Amino acid sequence: MQPFRTEVFLCGGTGCHASGSREVKKVLLQEIARHGLEKEIRVTETGCNGFCAQGPVMVVQPEGIFYQKLKVDDIPLLVEEHFLNKRPVEKLFYEEPTSRERIPRMNDIPFYARQTLIVLRNRGALDPENIEDYVAHGGYVALRKALLEMTSEAIIAEVKQSGLRGRGGAGFPTGLKWEFACKATGETKYVLCNADEGDPGAFMDRSILEADPHAVLEGMIIAAKAVGARSGYIYCRAEYPLALHRMEIAIEQARRHGFLGENILGSGFGFDLEIYQGAGAFVCGEETALMNSIEGRRGMPRPRPPFPAQQGLWKKPTVLNNVETYANIAQIINNGAAWYAGIGTESSKGTKVFALTGDVNNIGLVEVPMGTTLRTIIFDIGGGIPRKRKFKAVQLGGPSGGCIPEELLDVSVDFESIAKVGAIMGSGGMIVMDDQTCMVDMARFFMDFIQDESCGKCTPCREGTKRMLEILERITQGKGEPGDIESLESLSRTIKDSALCGLGQTGPNPVLSTLRYFRDEYEAHIYEKRCPAKRCPALMKFEVNPDACIKCGLCFRNCPVQAITWKKKETAFIHKDKCIKCMTCITHCPADAID
Repeated sequence: MQPFRTEVFLCGGTGCHASGSREVKKVLLQEIARHGLEKEIRVTETGCNGFCAQGPVMVVQPEGIFYQKLKVDDIPLLVEEHFLNKRPVEKLFYEEPTSRERIPRMNDIPFYARQTLIVLRNRGALDPENIEDYVAHGGYVALRKALLEMTSEAIIAEVKQSGLRGRGGAGFPTGLKWEFACKATGETKYVLCNADEGDPGAFMDRSILEADPHAVLEGMIIAAKAVGARSGYIYCRAEYPLALHRMEIAIEQARRHGFLGENILGSGFGFDLEIYQGAGAFVCGEETALMNSIEGRRGMPRPRPPFPAQQGLWKKPTVLNNVETYANIAQIINNGAAWYAGIGTESSKGTKVFALTGDVNNIGLVEVPMGTTLRTIIFDIGGGIPRKRKFKAVQLGGPSGGCIPEELLDVSVDFESIAKVGAIMGSGGMIVMDDQTCMVDMARFFMDFIQDESCGKCTPCREGTKRMLEILERITQGKGEPGDIESLESLSRTIKDSALCGLGQTGPNPVLSTLRYFRDEYEAHIYEKRCPAKRCPALMKFEVNPDACIKCGLCFRNCPVQAITWKKKETAFIHKDKCIKCMTCITHCPADAID
């Protein structure tokens, strides 16, 4: 078969679908056909390419030209200029946010160039709904090696020596967990994949499932061989329809090609799995609550011990790891433990995938070696803070994590270093905040989430988080009282020491970390009735400072209720009887002139 002259890889992840990539693909295929180029150009819809904020994105090979923010109207010009006239369309190149330089090639863009890919090695490079694409990229080679050349003990030893630790948040050594399950008595054992991913701002697992589902399947089958399991489940929330669709296709294809089922690859070993759709409860990210859910019970944690490796699903020995953990396994088997252990730090090996979101120019999926600094991720890869604002803090670990301030930007991202500064690695959510973020309100937001998602089983979490939320709401409403800070600290310690599961034990972390680094903001809210970040409407006067006003009229033009009067070269004036405190004027004021 004559090879195609040009390969076009169009991102088909959830983010790009939301930006219109399906319509772009339809018009692209029409234009290619209109010019008679079907035999020269092949279009492949991939999973998430990683650079979510720039979607829809497209990579044209072999040149490696990267096009971004594509619209249907751009496609006729792109096909004619690039594919017919051999002139890449410069206006569709990526524009670096600070220098405004147009960068044509994907591998030259700092967002991509400064990453190290293991888990995301196939992103944007294959059709996730085609098993042959995965095999062509080295897929299932590790499975063949594990089943035909290695014993269970050898697989576990390799994973232990690699230093791989669970990427779901706790960081427990993966090989050690597998060893416990392998040695547990009983003929029936299970391997589970946690794809629940409930943290606000997190989309790592979803994107991996959408882009490279067979990598997760391969890791799970190798894990099953290691511990002696014959059955397994992928627990994925129903809010991930595209990930579920592609995983179902991958499972069916793996069965058809002999990678799932009885006597896999003639090895005598059999394993099969199915998908269990969760209803979206955050607490079901906790392993025992997840198992309760699969069993048809309410998603509530169980006391431990016994631990799942001894008594897990249906009281049988069970291994549970998350999506990212399994996606590492095949590469460890293929390349060896020493190769993997050579990446990262002394105690945190390999790479980590982060969902970089918030007040940062380059929003997307980032994979870096353990030990990379936060400054490198946020400024070198993430492109810094938009709108010329200043960096204030970064939230790591979602609702169970903590805030890290500017003075700690050079801390290395590994399990121990992050814990020392009051946060946790978590599953990989990384939310960047600029100087317009109110840290008290941010803590209130996460506590509201934790309180709402508490399963209610244990009193410290059920009642303690409710009391903390009430205090934080009072503070942001201008009703804070002396002693509120001390009450928050006391409640936090009690909940951390006595809650049943990790959700409750880590729930106070956002409050504790903001009190640790931004205590002055709490004090300003309580004692001065002032929000330094100008984010809490109840503490705002909504008056224009004549000394700071630059008389640009942006507040006047954007006010939705015409509560502002302004004339050219004059200071704006806010009519308080009309003002609805929507914060629009503050958001649009370039001089921070509104109090």
